[in-house]
Parts: sequence; C-alpha cells; structure tokens
Amino acid sequence: MVIAKAGATNNTFGSLVTGANVMKVPGLNTLGVSMARIDYAPGGINPPHTHPRATEMIFVLEGELDVGFITTSNVLITKHIVKGEVFAFPRGLVHFQQNNGDVPAAVVAGFNSQLPGTQSIATTLFASSPSVPDSVLTKTFQVGTKQIQKIKSRLAPKK
Repeated sequence: MVIAKAGATNNTFGSLVTGANVMKVPGLNTLGVSMARIDYAPGGINPPHTHPRATEMIFVLEGELDVGFITTSNVLITKHIVKGEVFAFPRGLVHFQQNNGDVPAAVVAGFNSQLPGTQSIATTLFASSPSVPDSVLTKTFQVGTKQIQKIKSRLAPKK
C-alpha cells in the first residue's frame, strides 16, 4: 500500500518520490530489493541524484519522461520514454528524470538493494549541515558568493 496512490507534486521540483524500502517495509530486510513510486507534475523533475548502493530501473505507469545519466567519462546518455517503457540507471551514476509533457507522469522504480540511498547533487552541495564553504563552491562553479548564497537560500530546508 506504500506506493499504491499518487503523491502530491505541489513542491519546488514538481515531483514526489515515495519509497518502499526496508525502512517502510521491514520484510525486505536482507532481501536486496526495494521499490519506489515517483510522481511528476507537468514540467516536474526528479533532479540530478545518485544511489550509492543500487542500480535503478524505472517502468513508466503514466505519461512520458525525458531521462538520462552521466557516465564516468562525462558522457550524457538520454532517452525519451513513454507509458509501458523501462530505463535503467547504473549504480552510483548521476541521473535525472523530467516530465516535459502537459499531463502528470508516474513511474515505479525497482532497486537491487533494500536501502539504495539517495544523494541529491544540489542539496548535498548547497544545503548540507554544516554547509560546504562558499569558497569551495565559488571556485568549483566559477561564480560569485552572491550566486552561491542565492542557491543556498532556495535549497535550504523549510523551517
């Protein structure tokens, strides 16, 4: 029942990931599998992220998505997928999904880990606690401190 219903997508990214991992389904303990449902508003995105402990495979339930991952050689692999199609994201590689359509979309994701972990690239860099020093981010992204502060303010956790 954890992933049976669509989730609310009225948030900054226009998407919601509902996990069905060992934390929510204790019977998965030691089985090496889990799932998630991801719902997308029109224009919604599951921003660039990685799963350090799992490969992910998605199956499109509704709508269509532009998906992709970046190889360790910095090559972008992308595909447009529609209802009934699948796509796989290799373990540990940065990947994303975006609904560029005019209607909501949804996928079911399967993982080869009972707790795949998720590390959002933007949140990791700009909303960690304690925060990554501005000097590291300004040099990394070749932008000024004002731009870094603006990004940090937009990604800061809601209080």
